[in-house]
Amino acid sequence: MGGGNLLNTIGPLILMFVLFYFLLIRPQQKRQKAVQNMQSELKKGDRVVTIGGLHGFVDSLDENKVVIRCGDGSRLTYDRAAIRDVVASETSNA
Repeated sequence: MGGGNLLNTIGPLILMFVLFYFLLIRPQQKRQKAVQNMQSELKKGDRVVTIGGLHGFVDSLDENKVVIRCGDGSRLTYDRAAIRDVVASETSNA
């Protein structure tokens, strides 16, 4: 008889954990993985930033655009989900 009572007590906690996982943890992991892929696959002079903060470099690519440059050798274009970070490269051998 006490078994049903235990399920009634622990059940909501388990349900809350499952909801927490699917609503918060899992989507965050997916976002992180997507950002990591984006950062590891951009190239040609990199640097970048944007999603409203612009900055510059890359200067072409495709598979859904990019281009950029700036530092007032302006070029722009973007997309590739408007980037948002990377900040490094121009063939990192300073």
